[in-house]
Amino acid sequence: MKRRDFFRCGGFLMGSAAAMARQANARPVVLSAARPSLDIDETTIADLRSGMQSGRLTARSIVQAYIKRIEKLDKRGPAVNAVIEINPDALAIADALDGERRARGARGPLHGIPVLIKDNIDTADQMHTTAGSLALAGSPPERDAFLVRKLREAGAVILGKTNLSEWANFRSTRSTSGWSGRGGFTRNPYATDRNPSGSSSGSAVAVAANFCAVAVGTETDGSIVSPSSANGIVGIKPTLGLISRTGIIPIAHSQDTAGPMARTVADAAELLGVLAGADPADPATAVQRGKSHPDYPRFLDRNGLRGARIGVARNLMDYHNAVDALMEKAIASMKNQGAVIIDPVDIPNLKSIGAPEFEVLLYEFKHDLNAYLAARGKGESPRSLDDLIEYNNKNAAEEMPFFGQEIFLKAKDKGPLTDPKYLKALKTARRCSRQEGIDAVLRRHRLDAIAAPTDAPPWLTDPVNGDHFLGGCSTVPAVAGYPHITVPMGNVSGLPVGISFFAGAWSEPTLLKIAFAFEQATKARRPPRFLPRAELG
Repeated sequence: MKRRDFFRCGGFLMGSAAAMARQANARPVVLSAARPSLDIDETTIADLRSGMQSGRLTARSIVQAYIKRIEKLDKRGPAVNAVIEINPDALAIADALDGERRARGARGPLHGIPVLIKDNIDTADQMHTTAGSLALAGSPPERDAFLVRKLREAGAVILGKTNLSEWANFRSTRSTSGWSGRGGFTRNPYATDRNPSGSSSGSAVAVAANFCAVAVGTETDGSIVSPSSANGIVGIKPTLGLISRTGIIPIAHSQDTAGPMARTVADAAELLGVLAGADPADPATAVQRGKSHPDYPRFLDRNGLRGARIGVARNLMDYHNAVDALMEKAIASMKNQGAVIIDPVDIPNLKSIGAPEFEVLLYEFKHDLNAYLAARGKGESPRSLDDLIEYNNKNAAEEMPFFGQEIFLKAKDKGPLTDPKYLKALKTARRCSRQEGIDAVLRRHRLDAIAAPTDAPPWLTDPVNGDHFLGGCSTVPAVAGYPHITVPMGNVSGLPVGISFFAGAWSEPTLLKIAFAFEQATKARRPPRFLPRAELG
């Protein structure tokens, strides 16, 4: 079973009055009369931090600049529709952080830095957390997600929530990525008739379009790296257990994780250090002691490719000629930077992973989502998967205008996590992806990392037929729970394509070093131009 059979990626804009009505619960933010002229195009965290340290910028002026840009490009103009809700408290938070900086200095590297987060991450404030579903719009969570608490403690400004593929793209086998009942369609800023991929569609588009400094996405299989590739940005899916999942609407605890999305490897590394940390409420994070780092930027090295042994996974290629051509150029560039390229290093058992993975996700989705919904805050929202299915049936015109809930129905029929079928599928998926997969290849060839194209170029958004996914490399590291970084590799007809680096558990320092060196050597990222269609020919 291929990834496209159950886990899609992407978006487009719903410009109808009904779609705009769904935004009614996104409260407006009123800016002061004197709006800033701050140029935030391609601005890095270091740039913003330096401006605040010198007194040239304030957190308020930065937040105002990003909100102004969102107002100009998100619902107007190209209308990429990446932001589902702006935090009505953003300016007040920025003012408080400016006062704190004057009185006591900065809390850390993210003090006053605006961050957008995916709308499946709990915030106990005036915003909603819905996974894009209207079913959850009336029941705000009672507590911040653990990673949101860490962002607030670090001084980051939670600027708002981003749209996503509803339920993180685990509702239908014929979904169109980037669409949610609450948020409508998200468009790719490189060509607005193209899909942004998903499920972290809005986070990727917001970063690419310079609506924030950095964003947080989540991934079960491809939902960070695929939209990062499709929108020309850096995405990190970390080792399972590096970042807490407490307060994140789940799919499956054996694969779910949050991760950074940024325009540069340096900014992604800054955010990763803030997000990482052990959480007593998430047992998976207990094993990170001595393996996580509060300061990931220290591993960045322009010479990080020199002597690095990188294997080329040829059996994760050959689905798009132009992408393969970009990969050949990337391989040549890595060789020029001193990397030792081992080519090929095919990953075994690829065809043995998809079916057991999907079985595991169905079982865990039912179990994990029921637990999350049962513990959610006050309100009349659904308290179980059965309730969600019933809600969707009753509200099919709004929740199922383009595709159904086939995956929900499959998950509904699964038994408990003690079921031998589940345990067998989990064991098979882990063995094929870990011991007989990534671990075996790394050991056999003495590799620092495995490289492959992240995805094909973004496809045309098609609500009638759903996503058109040609291929990618996300599944093996996702099922293994191992880290995976994507970096811009180049463009096909002006559409972004990323290169992926992945390796064994807790190898983030090595992958960051390699990814940073590749980024600095190639400078492949190009900002979007918000064209209506790709420049073919």
